Amino acid sequence: MLFRSWSSAVEAPWPDVAAVVDQVGVRHLVVTRHALVRQVLADPVTFRPDNALDAVTPMPVTALRVLAGHRFRLPPTLANNSGASHPQIRAIVADALHPTRVAAQRDWLTALVRERVTGLAARLDAGGPVDLYADLAADLPLLVLARLVELPDAPVGAVKDFARAALELFWAPLDVDRQLTLATEVGRFHRVLRDFAATGGGLAAELRAAGQSPDVVVGALFFLLVAGQETTSQFLTLLLHRLAGEPAVRAGLRAGEVAVADVVEEGLRLEPPIVTWRRVAAVDTTLGGTAVPAGTSIVLWLARAGRDPAVVEAPDEFRPGQRGSRRHLAFGAGAHRCVGDVLARMEAAVVIAEAAPLLDDVTVVRAPWCPDNLTFRMPDAFVIRRR
Repeated sequence: MLFRSWSSAVEAPWPDVAAVVDQVGVRHLVVTRHALVRQVLADPVTFRPDNALDAVTPMPVTALRVLAGHRFRLPPTLANNSGASHPQIRAIVADALHPTRVAAQRDWLTALVRERVTGLAARLDAGGPVDLYADLAADLPLLVLARLVELPDAPVGAVKDFARAALELFWAPLDVDRQLTLATEVGRFHRVLRDFAATGGGLAAELRAAGQSPDVVVGALFFLLVAGQETTSQFLTLLLHRLAGEPAVRAGLRAGEVAVADVVEEGLRLEPPIVTWRRVAAVDTTLGGTAVPAGTSIVLWLARAGRDPAVVEAPDEFRPGQRGSRRHLAFGAGAHRCVGDVLARMEAAVVIAEAAPLLDDVTVVRAPWCPDNLTFRMPDAFVIRRR
């Protein structure tokens, strides 16, 4: 792996642009400075998004055959689309996730989270352990997304397994056996998406009506199920874990002295679920005084950009509302900025407002563990118990 880009092992100073070789010998330029990361994201002509969904570990023929057998394809759709079709596809998806439609889900989500928190509090009071990932955060974003965008009729567990398998298959360092297992799982669910793309309503129907090909409809659904809900459940887990170690912030929330929205933004800055993103240089250029030949892989270290002392007053401290807190790049920037940012913020605000009291007077039994992955944190659990 290039590095575990959120761990203490990388806290030493880094240059603004650094050459790093990955586990298969490919050279990348890692960009760490906030201004330079933003510069790259804002210039999709010089730095194209074409490699955004390329597999970090090249896939062997056996895995490619499995994917081909399921007719798996990921054409340029959203995150990896630098073509003329991007604005129309993005506009259709953005309309499905319009702030007005998102706001209309707040009361329903609040009631659901409040019901779950009541049950979890009773379990804690009885002395039992509670997993705030599995019991609270894991499926919430998927349930909200299903209310906004008609989705395939599939069990929640199957969708979550598919999404995590896709994040691992495309962004993790893997051996051949693991790649084959993941390709089988991802390919199998891709068939479900393909069937739904041909006949489903909601977003799929809107994309078809706009003249988009079946592969593009499938690609949009694929990206929504991976990036539109899995990353948010990861963020909810990471933020709750962070708050467990921030008693002063929780006290401020209780007293009304700390705004929930400020907690969410500081969480996005310090605990983003997406820690890096990729671009490829389309032409010979320079970046921060470093020569960048055409074809160079650029790794944008979003998480480190959020801790840039040139932007944030106290970069390593959790201080909601501090100067620079909202200038993080957790949702990217420019033409490919995340279309679900309003949705993710709403979901996080509801969960923090309702669930933060669960963290008082508890012991962390099992902190979230994150596997090696270039881009996604993918926490697996967060277990607490009353002291």
